[in-house]
Amino acid sequence: MRTMRTKDIVKKLNEILVGYFHYYGISDNSRSIKAFRYEVMKSLFYWLNRRSQKKSYNWVDFLKMLDYTHPLAEAKIYVSIYA
Repeated sequence: MRTMRTKDIVKKLNEILVGYFHYYGISDNSRSIKAFRYEVMKSLFYWLNRRSQKKSYNWVDFLKMLDYTHPLAEAKIYVSIYA
């Protein structure tokens, strides 16, 4: 997926993340799925910067891009086992 546009990469990644959050998003698992989302962000940052010899993003600009331009799916609890 490295050769795809950033918009398409984030769109596909959001589909994968939402499926993951639906499966693992149960009560008392919020810390783990938030940690997983953070690891996905670090991996995306790494691979986007490997697309050319010059770095595409620094961490601050990368976070701005994820917040404003191409938002990444948020970790969310979908099932409460206590209700």
